[in-house]
Amino acid sequence: MTVSFDGKLVVAISSRALFDFEEENLVFERRGEREYVALQLSRLDVPAKNGVAFPLIKKLLAFNSPAAQRVEVVILSKNDPVSGLRVFRSASHAGLQLERGVFTRGRTPYRYLDALKANLFLSANEADVMSALESRVPAARVYPDSAQAAERHAGEVRIAFDGDAVLFSDEAERVFQADGLAAFTRHETEHVERPLPPGPFKPLLEALHRLQQAAGTDVPMRLRTALVTARSAPAHERAVRTLMQWNIGIDEAMFLGGLDKSEFLRAYEPDFFFDDQRLHVESARRHVATGHVPFGVSNLGRKAS
Repeated sequence: MTVSFDGKLVVAISSRALFDFEEENLVFERRGEREYVALQLSRLDVPAKNGVAFPLIKKLLAFNSPAAQRVEVVILSKNDPVSGLRVFRSASHAGLQLERGVFTRGRTPYRYLDALKANLFLSANEADVMSALESRVPAARVYPDSAQAAERHAGEVRIAFDGDAVLFSDEAERVFQADGLAAFTRHETEHVERPLPPGPFKPLLEALHRLQQAAGTDVPMRLRTALVTARSAPAHERAVRTLMQWNIGIDEAMFLGGLDKSEFLRAYEPDFFFDDQRLHVESARRHVATGHVPFGVSNLGRKAS
């Protein structure tokens, strides 16, 4: 029987985002693939430590029940198949029900995202993330050393998003960077009733909204989303109206007007926060698991690393 992911939240994730393979990755960078593969093989029965995205994935999988499989997680990795054995064994040891994986041995794996119908791709490799975004798949570069707050609210998934160039396009951000705050505010006020064009993470927000609506009493997990943006009144109204036009509800909205996002994120304690600006990412990851979305005008001219 053919399996279909239609209607599911599909997350594709690299092995380094799911598990802590930083020591092994250092061997790969310094000594090459052969010694890396040998090391992974020697540790085949040694469960890997949890990575930065592990708590998020564990919670999302908790939305599945015998009656309904609502979330699918697929390993999408540049690892070799031998190293993939350790990934699956580590997942099994940790109680993650993962059945599918694609291992490309050094080749970029993003080209399989369309076949997976992925709603999100998480990877520690920025070049792969940028390629995914160019293919219109929501994607973020994870920082393996990010802090984590997930265990403080075990029964709830919390995901926070920046607005411009993440949920929304970078249209307004371009006005701000070109002409300043006054021009930005004037532009947003004049276009308040015209919805913002969608950004790269709108498909993920839609998928999360469907998951939130579908979750029944058969699962112990709940989902909560937040918009954390530098916008302030009166520019806040266009963002709210856009979400209303999309028919998507956000549980919390923080219009911070230039205040440091990290302090508010520390209070909100998301399982993951997505932002397009490296300055905000560097600040936020001291407190919460954070993903950089290398999209839009703030990332023009930057080389993948």
